[in-house]
Amino acid sequence: MLLVANPVLANDINNPRFFEYKSDSFVNELVNVSFGWFKTLNDNQRSAYNQSVTHAVMFAENGQRVDWYRDGASGYSIPVMTWPNGSGYCRRIHVQSVAYGVERTFSQTACFDNAHGNWRWIR
Repeated sequence: MLLVANPVLANDINNPRFFEYKSDSFVNELVNVSFGWFKTLNDNQRSAYNQSVTHAVMFAENGQRVDWYRDGASGYSIPVMTWPNGSGYCRRIHVQSVAYGVERTFSQTACFDNAHGNWRWIR
């Protein structure tokens, strides 16, 4: 008899809570979102935010929205465009975050280099 303690549902695959990404230099280079004087995401919120952005950059299809929500803050990341670039490709990501009643929106481009096997943000 097979016992499954925590079954994975089809909807979980598109939900960043299913994935537990670890911060690395790629994610740490992302813009730190501020919502006013001394108002930033707490560690738990920042983790959900980073997971959403990471999943959107690495795995989501263009136009696929990756939502996050944690401790009264929420947002989403959407890859809107992907194009070849040298030895890899780039993706344009739109990000929105809401916390403390304030909305922040920005766009950023991330490029993957096949030769080195890493992502980097283009400023």
